[in-house]
Amino acid sequence: MQQEYPANIGQARTVMDYVQNRSHAEIMQIVRDAVAGGDVQLAFQPIVQAGNGHGIAFYEGLLRVLDPAGCVIPAREFMPFVETIDLGRDLDVAALQLGLDTLSQQPHIRLAINMSARSIGYGPWMACFQQAMAQHPRIGERLILEITEASAMLVPELAISFMREVQKFGVGFALDDFGAGNTSFRYLKDFQFDILKIDGQFIRNVARDPDNQVLTRALVSIAKQFEIFTVAEFVENREDAQWLAANGLDCLQGYYFGAPSLTPPWQAADDNTEAQRAFSA
Repeated sequence: MQQEYPANIGQARTVMDYVQNRSHAEIMQIVRDAVAGGDVQLAFQPIVQAGNGHGIAFYEGLLRVLDPAGCVIPAREFMPFVETIDLGRDLDVAALQLGLDTLSQQPHIRLAINMSARSIGYGPWMACFQQAMAQHPRIGERLILEITEASAMLVPELAISFMREVQKFGVGFALDDFGAGNTSFRYLKDFQFDILKIDGQFIRNVARDPDNQVLTRALVSIAKQFEIFTVAEFVENREDAQWLAANGLDCLQGYYFGAPSLTPPWQAADDNTEAQRAFSA
């Protein structure tokens, strides 16, 4: 899950201007047009190992929708309204297709893509997935599907059945926003998630907040009992990162390690290498 607030004052002003100058109906129509026209991209955020020098474990690919001018439409302006309609399902399909394309082009990375449990059984989503598995039989081993806790609890039996079928292709599953909803521990055992992403409300200021420390330790203990990998979301400073590493978190995600970027990190590294070569020449 990405952090929803802007990274800087300039971006905050851009977002405010965007919202103030467009009605809700206009934003929704722009989103529909963008999805239909393919004006969507993934922003990549690293998930790093808590130890070992914070090496990259995998990336999360976060869907970004662009307006006709190429500006990113703030997700909070439309995501709450598309969850229950076909547009939400089409956004999930777009994210999956972009994620699979990325994995096919970058054979050395793992990538997490978000989806709603409401997209389970959606024909276009399943067609996109099955086609990719047929063309690239091993690609599923590098794909992680993130489902929010609230979404998974809507249709737990259906979600469990879907996960079992997709896991046959080596796909991993992450339970996003763990601790924020009302997970039944009976279902948590049945789900067999590979990754639990601990909700950011427990992670912010955890090094200084005794309540968050107790809650985070409890969530980590639950994950370890079920032998599930843990990721802390919204890690924003060194102090919190050090506390989390010392208290058993496997991986960390947040602005301290990198904001979501429309420029893939591997492309940025290649660009820097080329620039250095040109300068040296």
